[in-house]
Amino acid sequence: MKMVYTNESQFLVKNVKNLIEAQEIKTFIKNEFAQGAVGEISAFDAWPEVWVINDSDFEGAVAIVESSQSRLQSADWICKSCSEKNDPSFEVCWNCQQGSTI
Repeated sequence: MKMVYTNESQFLVKNVKNLIEAQEIKTFIKNEFAQGAVGEISAFDAWPEVWVINDSDFEGAVAIVESSQSRLQSADWICKSCSEKNDPSFEVCWNCQQGSTI
């Protein structure tokens, strides 16, 4: 078993777990309920972690995590229909509701 991802946010950790499991890679979350122990243990030691069960799945899982993180760092895009600037997370223009590939 190997750790693939950790973050202080339960939401982000569970999202990464779901992305990896969608590719049929078995995972589990370690420290899922450890945040209540902060003070007794270090805050960093209480962060939830996504682990892959099979070591052979580690590289594939890391690639999935890196791919999901790189989307967050994408550039803004300009709508071809109305010329409005859109955040990279939008697939549809916020202004005219046209798709990003029009």
